[in-house]
Amino acid sequence: MKKNCLLWVLSFVCLTVEAQQEPQLTQFMFNKMAYNPAYAGTFESPTLAAIYRKQWIGLDGAPETQVLSYTQRALNNRIGLGGTLTRHVVGISRSITLDVPYAYHIPVKRGTISAAVQFNVRHLYQNWADERLRPSQMLDNAIPTEAQSKYLVNFGTGIFYSGTYWFAGLAAPRLLNNNIDFLDFDEEMSREVQHIYGMLGTSFYINKDLEFTPQALLKYAIGAPFDMDVNTSIMWKRKFYGGLGYRLGGDTNGVGESVDVMFGLQATENLFFCFSYDIGLTRLRRYNSGSIEATVRWWFNPPAQVEGGQIETGRPW
Repeated sequence: MKKNCLLWVLSFVCLTVEAQQEPQLTQFMFNKMAYNPAYAGTFESPTLAAIYRKQWIGLDGAPETQVLSYTQRALNNRIGLGGTLTRHVVGISRSITLDVPYAYHIPVKRGTISAAVQFNVRHLYQNWADERLRPSQMLDNAIPTEAQSKYLVNFGTGIFYSGTYWFAGLAAPRLLNNNIDFLDFDEEMSREVQHIYGMLGTSFYINKDLEFTPQALLKYAIGAPFDMDVNTSIMWKRKFYGGLGYRLGGDTNGVGESVDVMFGLQATENLFFCFSYDIGLTRLRRYNSGSIEATVRWWFNPPAQVEGGQIETGRPW
Protein backbone atom coordinates (compact mmCIF):
# COMPACT_ATOMS: atom_id res chain seq x y z
CA MET A 1 0.00 0.00 0.00
CA LYS A 2 2.80 2.38 0.91
CA LYS A 3 4.53 1.73 -2.41
CA ASN A 4 1.32 2.41 -4.37
CA CYS A 5 0.80 5.70 -2.53
CA LEU A 6 4.36 6.77 -3.24
CA LEU A 7 3.96 5.86 -6.91
CA TRP A 8 0.87 8.09 -7.12
CA VAL A 9 2.85 10.92 -5.55
CA LEU A 10 5.66 10.47 -8.05
CA SER A 11 3.17 10.35 -10.93
CA PHE A 12 1.57 13.58 -9.76
CA VAL A 13 4.98 15.19 -9.52
CA CYS A 14 5.64 14.14 -13.13
CA LEU A 15 2.52 15.98 -14.28
CA THR A 16 3.19 19.19 -12.38
CA VAL A 17 6.95 19.73 -12.38
CA GLU A 18 8.47 17.54 -15.08
CA ALA A 19 9.72 20.52 -17.06
CA GLN A 20 10.94 22.38 -13.98
CA GLN A 21 13.63 19.90 -13.01
CA GLU A 22 16.04 18.23 -15.38
CA PRO A 23 17.58 14.91 -14.31
CA GLN A 24 20.26 15.42 -11.67
CA LEU A 25 23.59 13.61 -11.74
CA THR A 26 26.12 13.28 -8.94
CA GLN A 27 28.90 12.78 -11.50
CA PHE A 28 28.01 15.95 -13.39
CA MET A 29 31.71 16.57 -14.04
CA PHE A 30 31.68 13.70 -16.58
CA ASN A 31 28.56 15.03 -18.36
CA LYS A 32 29.28 18.75 -18.81
CA MET A 33 28.02 18.87 -22.40
CA ALA A 34 24.47 18.06 -21.22
CA TYR A 35 24.52 21.23 -19.09
CA ASN A 36 26.51 23.46 -21.44
CA PRO A 37 26.66 22.87 -25.23
CA ALA A 38 29.77 25.07 -25.46
CA TYR A 39 31.75 22.29 -23.77
CA ALA A 40 31.59 20.29 -27.02
CA GLY A 41 35.09 19.67 -28.39
CA THR A 42 36.81 21.45 -25.51
CA PHE A 43 38.94 18.43 -24.62
CA GLU A 44 41.51 17.32 -27.17
CA SER A 45 40.48 13.66 -27.41
CA PRO A 46 37.23 12.44 -28.97
CA THR A 47 35.31 11.15 -25.95
CA LEU A 48 32.50 8.63 -25.51
CA ALA A 49 30.81 8.44 -22.09
CA ALA A 50 27.92 6.50 -20.58
CA ILE A 51 26.26 7.21 -17.21
CA TYR A 52 23.65 5.22 -15.31
CA ARG A 53 21.83 6.54 -12.23
CA LYS A 54 19.38 4.74 -9.95
CA GLN A 55 17.87 7.20 -7.48
CA TRP A 56 16.24 6.35 -4.14
CA ILE A 57 16.83 2.58 -4.22
CA GLY A 58 13.88 0.60 -2.88
CA LEU A 59 11.28 3.26 -3.68
CA ASP A 60 8.90 2.04 -6.40
CA GLY A 61 8.71 4.48 -9.31
CA ALA A 62 11.79 6.46 -8.25
CA PRO A 63 13.85 8.29 -10.91
CA GLU A 64 16.21 6.32 -13.13
CA THR A 65 18.49 7.94 -15.72
CA GLN A 66 20.75 6.73 -18.54
CA VAL A 67 23.03 9.05 -20.53
CA LEU A 68 25.15 8.39 -23.62
CA SER A 69 27.32 11.19 -25.02
CA TYR A 70 30.01 11.75 -27.63
CA THR A 71 32.09 14.82 -28.49
CA GLN A 72 35.05 15.69 -30.68
CA ARG A 73 36.89 18.57 -32.30
CA ALA A 74 36.85 19.42 -36.02
CA LEU A 75 38.32 21.91 -38.54
CA ASN A 76 41.71 22.39 -36.86
CA ASN A 77 40.16 22.41 -33.39
CA ARG A 78 38.03 25.48 -34.13
CA ILE A 79 34.74 23.55 -34.04
CA GLY A 80 33.25 21.31 -31.36
CA LEU A 81 30.62 18.73 -32.28
CA GLY A 82 28.78 16.08 -30.31
CA GLY A 83 25.55 14.64 -29.09
CA THR A 84 23.91 13.58 -25.82
CA LEU A 85 21.10 11.06 -25.56
CA THR A 86 19.32 11.01 -22.18
CA ARG A 87 16.59 8.64 -21.00
CA HIS A 88 14.85 9.59 -17.75
CA VAL A 89 12.08 7.57 -16.06
CA VAL A 90 10.10 8.51 -12.96
CA GLY A 91 6.80 6.91 -11.94
CA ILE A 92 4.73 6.31 -15.06
CA SER A 93 6.57 9.02 -17.03
CA ARG A 94 9.50 8.67 -19.40
CA SER A 95 11.42 11.27 -21.38
CA ILE A 96 14.04 10.67 -24.07
CA THR A 97 16.06 13.73 -25.07
CA LEU A 98 18.60 14.18 -27.88
CA ASP A 99 20.89 17.23 -27.65
CA VAL A 100 23.07 18.16 -30.64
CA PRO A 101 25.48 21.07 -29.96
CA TYR A 102 27.65 23.08 -32.32
CA ALA A 103 30.47 25.03 -30.63
CA TYR A 104 32.96 27.53 -32.05
CA HIS A 105 36.32 27.80 -30.25
CA ILE A 106 38.27 31.05 -29.99
CA PRO A 107 41.88 30.69 -28.75
CA VAL A 108 42.94 33.30 -26.21
CA LYS A 109 46.23 33.87 -24.40
CA ARG A 110 45.71 31.41 -21.54
CA GLY A 111 43.02 29.13 -22.87
CA THR A 112 39.99 28.86 -25.15
CA ILE A 113 36.60 30.57 -25.17
CA SER A 114 33.79 28.56 -26.75
CA ALA A 115 30.33 29.74 -27.80
CA ALA A 116 27.62 27.31 -28.88
CA VAL A 117 24.11 26.80 -30.09
CA GLN A 118 22.20 23.58 -29.57
CA PHE A 119 19.25 21.81 -31.15
CA ASN A 120 17.32 19.28 -29.11
CA VAL A 121 14.25 17.12 -29.44
CA ARG A 122 12.44 15.43 -26.57
CA HIS A 123 9.86 12.64 -26.50
CA LEU A 124 7.52 12.60 -23.49
CA TYR A 125 5.54 9.49 -22.58
CA GLN A 126 3.16 8.61 -19.74
CA ASN A 127 1.67 5.16 -19.22
CA TRP A 128 -1.64 5.58 -17.40
CA ALA A 129 -2.39 1.89 -18.01
CA ASP A 130 0.48 0.90 -15.70
CA GLU A 131 -0.73 -2.04 -13.60
CA ARG A 132 0.85 -0.54 -10.48
CA LEU A 133 -1.72 2.28 -10.44
CA ARG A 134 -4.73 1.66 -8.22
CA PRO A 135 -7.30 4.48 -8.60
CA SER A 136 -9.73 4.98 -5.72
CA GLN A 137 -12.59 5.28 -8.25
CA MET A 138 -13.00 3.01 -11.25
CA LEU A 139 -14.27 5.86 -13.44
CA ASP A 140 -12.67 9.28 -13.20
CA ASN A 141 -12.73 11.52 -16.28
CA ALA A 142 -9.77 13.49 -14.94
CA ILE A 143 -7.49 10.43 -15.15
CA PRO A 144 -6.45 9.14 -18.60
CA THR A 145 -6.91 5.45 -19.28
CA GLU A 146 -4.33 5.02 -22.06
CA ALA A 147 -0.68 5.87 -22.64
CA GLN A 148 0.05 9.35 -24.00
CA SER A 149 3.07 10.84 -25.73
CA LYS A 150 4.29 13.92 -27.57
CA TYR A 151 7.43 15.41 -29.14
CA LEU A 152 8.99 18.75 -28.24
CA VAL A 153 11.63 20.69 -30.19
CA ASN A 154 13.84 23.24 -28.49
CA PHE A 155 17.04 25.28 -28.81
CA GLY A 156 19.76 26.33 -26.39
CA THR A 157 23.00 28.26 -26.08
CA GLY A 158 26.06 28.48 -23.89
CA ILE A 159 29.55 29.91 -23.37
CA PHE A 160 32.53 28.08 -21.86
CA TYR A 161 36.09 29.05 -20.95
CA SER A 162 38.74 26.34 -20.64
CA GLY A 163 42.16 27.33 -19.32
CA THR A 164 45.21 25.42 -18.26
CA TYR A 165 44.21 25.33 -14.61
CA TRP A 166 40.56 26.41 -14.40
CA PHE A 167 37.29 26.50 -16.32
CA ALA A 168 33.96 28.35 -16.16
CA GLY A 169 30.73 28.29 -18.14
CA LEU A 170 27.19 29.62 -18.37
CA ALA A 171 24.35 28.10 -20.41
CA ALA A 172 20.64 27.72 -21.01
CA PRO A 173 20.26 24.39 -22.87
CA ARG A 174 16.54 24.89 -23.59
CA LEU A 175 15.14 28.36 -24.29
CA LEU A 176 11.57 27.77 -25.52
CA ASN A 177 8.65 27.47 -23.06
CA ASN A 178 7.04 24.47 -24.72
CA ASN A 179 3.61 23.28 -23.65
CA ILE A 180 3.94 19.81 -22.08
CA ASP A 181 0.23 19.18 -21.42
CA PHE A 182 -1.07 15.91 -22.83
CA LEU A 183 -4.77 16.76 -22.51
CA ASP A 184 -6.74 19.68 -23.93
CA PHE A 185 -7.63 22.19 -21.24
CA ASP A 186 -9.06 25.68 -21.47
CA GLU A 187 -5.81 26.88 -19.90
CA GLU A 188 -2.38 25.32 -20.16
CA MET A 189 -1.35 23.77 -16.84
CA SER A 190 2.33 23.11 -17.44
CA ARG A 191 5.18 24.37 -19.60
CA GLU A 192 8.90 23.87 -19.94
CA VAL A 193 10.87 26.58 -18.19
CA GLN A 194 14.40 27.78 -18.79
CA HIS A 195 17.14 26.11 -16.77
CA ILE A 196 20.26 28.20 -16.32
CA TYR A 197 23.50 26.42 -15.45
CA GLY A 198 26.75 27.90 -14.24
CA MET A 199 29.85 25.79 -13.71
CA LEU A 200 33.35 26.47 -12.54
CA GLY A 201 36.34 24.56 -11.25
CA THR A 202 40.09 24.43 -10.96
CA SER A 203 42.80 21.80 -10.80
CA PHE A 204 46.33 21.73 -9.39
CA TYR A 205 48.97 19.28 -8.23
CA ILE A 206 49.62 18.94 -4.51
CA ASN A 207 52.71 16.94 -5.44
CA LYS A 208 53.91 15.16 -8.57
CA ASP A 209 51.49 12.25 -8.01
CA LEU A 210 48.41 13.88 -6.43
CA GLU A 211 46.04 16.14 -8.36
CA PHE A 212 43.25 18.04 -6.56
CA THR A 213 40.13 19.24 -8.45
CA PRO A 214 37.20 21.15 -6.86
CA GLN A 215 34.18 21.79 -9.11
CA ALA A 216 30.69 23.27 -8.75
CA LEU A 217 27.51 23.16 -10.81
CA LEU A 218 25.04 25.98 -10.12
CA LYS A 219 21.44 25.34 -11.18
CA TYR A 220 18.51 27.71 -11.43
CA ALA A 221 15.10 27.06 -12.97
CA ILE A 222 12.79 30.05 -13.34
CA GLY A 223 10.19 29.89 -10.59
CA ALA A 224 12.14 27.34 -8.52
CA PRO A 225 14.72 27.68 -5.72
CA PHE A 226 18.43 27.99 -6.51
CA ASP A 227 20.29 24.67 -6.39
CA MET A 228 23.94 23.65 -6.46
CA ASP A 229 26.18 20.57 -6.62
CA VAL A 230 29.73 20.71 -5.27
CA ASN A 231 32.43 18.11 -5.82
CA THR A 232 36.04 17.81 -4.69
CA SER A 233 38.19 15.01 -6.04
CA ILE A 234 41.74 13.72 -6.07
CA MET A 235 43.54 11.71 -8.73
CA TRP A 236 46.60 9.76 -7.59
CA LYS A 237 49.23 8.82 -10.17
CA ARG A 238 46.70 9.64 -12.92
CA LYS A 239 45.04 6.32 -12.11
CA PHE A 240 43.08 6.19 -8.84
CA TYR A 241 40.17 8.61 -8.38
CA GLY A 242 38.27 9.52 -5.22
CA GLY A 243 35.79 12.28 -4.48
CA LEU A 244 33.23 13.78 -2.13
CA GLY A 245 30.12 15.65 -3.24
CA TYR A 246 27.33 17.69 -1.70
CA ARG A 247 23.95 18.62 -3.16
CA LEU A 248 22.07 21.67 -1.91
CA GLY A 249 18.29 21.69 -1.56
CA GLY A 250 15.91 19.23 0.07
CA ASP A 251 13.43 19.72 2.90
CA THR A 252 15.78 19.70 5.88
CA ASN A 253 16.09 23.43 6.66
CA GLY A 254 19.36 24.05 4.89
CA VAL A 255 21.07 20.76 5.69
CA GLY A 256 20.97 19.83 1.99
CA GLU A 257 19.73 16.95 -0.16
CA SER A 258 22.64 14.50 -0.12
CA VAL A 259 26.30 13.80 0.63
CA ASP A 260 28.04 11.75 -2.06
CA VAL A 261 31.12 9.52 -2.18
CA MET A 262 32.91 8.52 -5.39
CA PHE A 263 35.57 6.00 -6.39
CA GLY A 264 37.10 5.69 -9.85
CA LEU A 265 39.87 4.02 -11.81
CA GLN A 266 41.73 4.99 -14.98
CA ALA A 267 41.97 1.34 -15.97
CA THR A 268 43.92 2.04 -19.17
CA GLU A 269 45.01 5.15 -21.02
CA ASN A 270 41.65 5.06 -22.80
CA LEU A 271 39.20 3.60 -20.27
CA PHE A 272 37.92 5.20 -17.05
CA PHE A 273 35.32 3.91 -14.56
CA CYS A 274 33.66 5.72 -11.67
CA PHE A 275 31.04 4.67 -9.10
CA SER A 276 29.24 6.92 -6.62
CA TYR A 277 26.79 6.51 -3.75
CA ASP A 278 24.49 9.27 -2.46
CA ILE A 279 23.57 9.39 1.22
CA GLY A 280 20.21 11.16 1.44
CA LEU A 281 19.63 13.93 3.97
CA THR A 282 15.93 14.61 3.38
CA ARG A 283 12.92 13.01 5.07
CA LEU A 284 12.57 10.78 2.02
CA ARG A 285 15.60 8.80 3.27
CA ARG A 286 13.20 6.81 5.50
CA TYR A 287 11.78 5.13 2.39
CA ASN A 288 14.93 4.36 0.36
CA SER A 289 18.50 3.09 0.61
CA GLY A 290 20.28 5.96 -1.13
CA SER A 291 21.18 6.47 -4.80
CA ILE A 292 23.87 4.94 -6.99
CA GLU A 293 25.54 6.12 -10.16
CA ALA A 294 28.15 4.67 -12.52
CA THR A 295 30.19 6.23 -15.35
CA VAL A 296 32.24 4.63 -18.13
CA ARG A 297 34.38 6.95 -20.28
CA TRP A 298 36.52 6.17 -23.33
CA TRP A 299 39.19 8.49 -24.74
CA PHE A 300 39.84 7.58 -28.39
CA ASN A 301 43.10 9.55 -28.44
CA PRO A 302 44.47 9.80 -24.88
CA PRO A 303 46.40 13.03 -24.26
CA ALA A 304 50.16 12.90 -23.83
CA GLN A 305 51.64 13.48 -20.38
CA VAL A 306 54.78 15.33 -19.34
CA GLU A 307 56.91 15.10 -16.23
CA GLY A 308 54.87 15.27 -13.03
CA GLY A 309 51.88 13.56 -14.62
CA GLN A 310 50.37 16.74 -16.04
CA ILE A 311 48.53 16.55 -19.34
CA GLU A 312 50.53 18.20 -22.11
CA THR A 313 47.90 20.32 -23.85
CA GLY A 314 45.13 20.82 -21.32
CA ARG A 315 43.03 19.38 -18.50
CA PRO A 316 40.46 16.59 -18.90
CA TRP A 317 37.57 18.82 -17.86
